[in-house]
Amino acid sequence: MSKQKIINKQKAEEILRSWQKLLRLEDYDVRLEFVEKAWRKSGDIKIDDCNMQAVLMLNSFNPSVKNLEEVIIHELLHLRLWEMDQLIESLINNLYGEDESDPKREVIYTEFMKKLETTVQNLTKAYVKLGAENKEILFSYVDKQVKEELKK
Repeated sequence: MSKQKIINKQKAEEILRSWQKLLRLEDYDVRLEFVEKAWRKSGDIKIDDCNMQAVLMLNSFNPSVKNLEEVIIHELLHLRLWEMDQLIESLINNLYGEDESDPKREVIYTEFMKKLETTVQNLTKAYVKLGAENKEILFSYVDKQVKEELKK
């Protein structure tokens, strides 16, 4: 039986408030939601920009990350970049239409999402190095690839 990792919910709340302030997101009402069932993600954020609200979701059922602060920073950076994200998505929809099965739209949208996620992850790494309590950079994605490769 594998040892269940436990998320310290009070610590998560403290990390959230600290980084919310550092990233100048205090105008948003942000609530933590702990996901208590099997979930493929370590975190996610749902945003209502009209009401300036967000719910930062953390996987507390089967957390796969070692650095909770990194996950919180990452998701808050998505909130910080939300308006730009939505602007670019609107431009893509205006130029290529909203038919997700259109190959031209799919190519540009996929590339945009890759660039967005890469940008958020690079900013996350920088903030972790500069101000996080745990400055360890995680290699979750490539570690998964290595494990998969070695299974063969």
